[in-house]
Amino acid sequence: MKRDMDLIRELMLKLEELPVPTAGMVVVDATKVNVEGYTTEQIDYHLSLLEQARFIHAGGLDFGMSGPGFGPGVGFCSLTWVGHDFLDAMRSPDVWNRTRKAAAAAGGFTVDLLVSAAKGYLEARIKGLIGG
Repeated sequence: MKRDMDLIRELMLKLEELPVPTAGMVVVDATKVNVEGYTTEQIDYHLSLLEQARFIHAGGLDFGMSGPGFGPGVGFCSLTWVGHDFLDAMRSPDVWNRTRKAAAAAGGFTVDLLVSAAKGYLEARIKGLIGG
């Protein structure tokens, strides 16, 4: 399955809004963070990628568990510092669209390059606003 950065961004936005008990965890799967146009398998796969990338603190994967309320998913605790940075850089639809277009024009990207491009764009906008 291919990594889909649009889905990554949408999942991060949804995860940020989830109520998680203090020092707790919520089992998150495609039913809790449904993104229109994506399958359950795509969403669950990308949730595992978010944990691998250390964008989220997760209490482990629940793949293979059985019983009511169990199935594929991630035990979500919180976004990490890196996850917050990614989301803050990509939150604006304008920044996200410009960054995606630049990555497509370049013919490829890594997550680090994508974030770096978004941060560069934001830095230029901030300098313009403060006259720097």
